Amino acid sequence: MRRTRSLFASAVSLVALVALAAPAGAHVTVNPREAEPGGYAKLAFRVPNERPDASTTRVEIAFPAEHPLASVSVRPHPGWTAEVQRTGPPASGGHGGATDASISVITWTADDPSSAIGPGQFDEFEVSVGPLPSDAQRLVFGALQTYDSGEVVRWIEAPSDGAEPEHPAPVLTLRAAEPAASAAEPAASAADPSASEAAASFAEDDDVDAARTLAVVALVLAALGITAGVVGIVLTRRR
Repeated sequence: MRRTRSLFASAVSLVALVALAAPAGAHVTVNPREAEPGGYAKLAFRVPNERPDASTTRVEIAFPAEHPLASVSVRPHPGWTAEVQRTGPPASGGHGGATDASISVITWTADDPSSAIGPGQFDEFEVSVGPLPSDAQRLVFGALQTYDSGEVVRWIEAPSDGAEPEHPAPVLTLRAAEPAASAAEPAASAADPSASEAAASFAEDDDVDAARTLAVVALVLAALGITAGVVGIVLTRRR
């Protein structure tokens, strides 16, 4: 009986620890987590609601000023209104050419309580950005999450080599795509003349062997025909 109570108490403690640890792991993130430098990418900022008694009604995303992006397009989000602030440093290289001021902050606000992110829910806010910088290894965004209770959670702490910060900022890692091995193999074969010569040599050897085999088969058949003819003549004379 005591052992059963002990196991039950341990189980309750474990559930409590999991329940407390779960909200700490949920934070605003950018997806995908990686993109190729120099190109364009569609980014989705994922916002989970961490409060059991409040809803998220406002999301602000701050873009890195040290790496301004020339082209940023906001995807319409039903039930939310997006406001774009262009107070960042000038940027160049986008489809529209150079910009006097790059986008610094995008703010999404719920149109009414029914559009807010409720307890146990999450939402995603999408943008198209580019060209991504070629001289950086990552882009660190800042995120502010506002609840209808008035609470504001600031996801602005940049990650370090140590443990994850309490309020980590969304991070996009910039990494060049690795070349595909299958695409390089045919080019290497075509550039190597010895491979073609070896293939031609094998083909010639096969033709010679086939011709020799056919000649041997023909001689054997001819010998069998002559032998059969001689045997037939001998039998006819005996009769």
